[in-house]
Amino acid sequence: MSDLTSFGISAGTLILILIPIVLLELGLMIWALVDILHRENVRGNNKIVWILVIVLIDIIGPIIYFLAGRNEGTKDKYEE
Repeated sequence: MSDLTSFGISAGTLILILIPIVLLELGLMIWALVDILHRENVRGNNKIVWILVIVLIDIIGPIIYFLAGRNEGTKDKYEE
């Protein structure tokens, strides 16, 4: 933590900055995982790969899934 003080950032300030980022990351990840589990099909027809992308690539993974992985023409499994 001594490196942070050389930048003028205290540990408390760093925590206040990181909490919203972590909450955003977790929220996006949960939203993407729920969405992928409710879909019949995803692009490439490989849900396991998309789940790994969502979980392993932090904030960018869910964004990539929402932009490129969803098949918008397919229905949710629970839609009739």
